[in-house]
Amino acid sequence: MLGDQELLIERVQTGVRMEKRLLKVLKAFAEYHDMTLGDLLEGIVLHAFDGKTAFSTASLERIQELKRFYDLKLDSSASHRLKEIKAKAAAKRVGAKH
Repeated sequence: MLGDQELLIERVQTGVRMEKRLLKVLKAFAEYHDMTLGDLLEGIVLHAFDGKTAFSTASLERIQELKRFYDLKLDSSASHRLKEIKAKAAAKRVGAKH
């Protein structure tokens, strides 16, 4: 445990790719709590590294609402089964919706 003092760190820009609806939920949740997406992700990861949940019951309820709003049906069981569709196939799918 590091106590309550502020910790000086160095942040770097990253180009991480994520599932589109998952990112929307994360961004909306960060906005709801008036924090940056990076701060939210750091908090989630640091809690996970300690084997703890990063979310209160109220936060988990809000996340479920956001998942419904953004039609995100994925859960942790999908985490190692996600396969990205190719750009051309994605463009065809988007075009087919109109």
